[in-house]
Amino acid sequence: MYAKDQKNRLIRRGILFLVSQSITLFGSTLTQMAVVWYVTLSTSSGAWTAAFSICSYLPQFLISIPGGVWADRFPRKYLIISADLFTALITLTMIILMPSLPNRQALLAGLLIMSVFRSLFAGIQTPAVNASIPQLVPPDSLLRFNGINAGIQSLVQFAAPAAAGAILSLGTLRTTLLIDVLTAIPGVLLLSAVPFSGRGSRLSCLFESPGASRLSENTGSSLPCHRKRGSGQDFSSSLKAGVAYAFSHRSVRRLLILYGCFVFLCVPAGFLSGLLVSRVYGDTYGYLTAAELAGFAGMTAGGALMGTLG
Repeated sequence: MYAKDQKNRLIRRGILFLVSQSITLFGSTLTQMAVVWYVTLSTSSGAWTAAFSICSYLPQFLISIPGGVWADRFPRKYLIISADLFTALITLTMIILMPSLPNRQALLAGLLIMSVFRSLFAGIQTPAVNASIPQLVPPDSLLRFNGINAGIQSLVQFAAPAAAGAILSLGTLRTTLLIDVLTAIPGVLLLSAVPFSGRGSRLSCLFESPGASRLSENTGSSLPCHRKRGSGQDFSSSLKAGVAYAFSHRSVRRLLILYGCFVFLCVPAGFLSGLLVSRVYGDTYGYLTAAELAGFAGMTAGGALMGTLG
């Protein structure tokens, strides 16, 4: 009975955690799309679109490598909250500065700088969020929660383009950016109410499956429940250990390579689809919204299917 009560507590806090992150994800996705769409329609330039795509994702990729180590060494809850608050602060600063910018080139440069900082904080937040899910939910429900999380993210990303298109059509870019600040507040408040059991997944380990232990023994690497904290390992040693584990385990290595190929082949087409739509069908947010909704509808269906089947 005790274990069942503990499991129910983990499930409730896991749901609350997903809700808090969905709120902030909605604001972040909406802002990101609004900026890229504004640049695409105002410039119709492949160079500017490529620059914003690079500045929106390359910093996140680069910092996510040490970000994974930080998520393992520092309190994840505070990493997520800090990243959320700093992202909102950067966006709010841009909102305040926009009326004083002298011309469109200065505005584009300011938006470019904002995108870099937002990407950096996203690279810190995302590994901490992903590492927090096993910490907050029972391992026997982890696959289902990951599916639910993927479905929620896709649903949020499905709704964000529609909201971004409507707000940009009826309002201004400043109004759209303000949504990110307004969604950060409830997201942070909800996350503050989620109790984390230390920096690791100590409470989740109560329900660890025997298969996870066997996997750890077979690979010779430590899984989350077996990590030793405060062992004196420096940053580079932790980073090397994580990379060594990922590429020493056959299934994980294959998954990473496959996902890397998928991103390399498919993501550029997704980013440049907005530029194609604007050049072929005209400078209207309606067509851009429709193109984004078509892609995210498939992602939503996939996440819902995974969450249902477990």
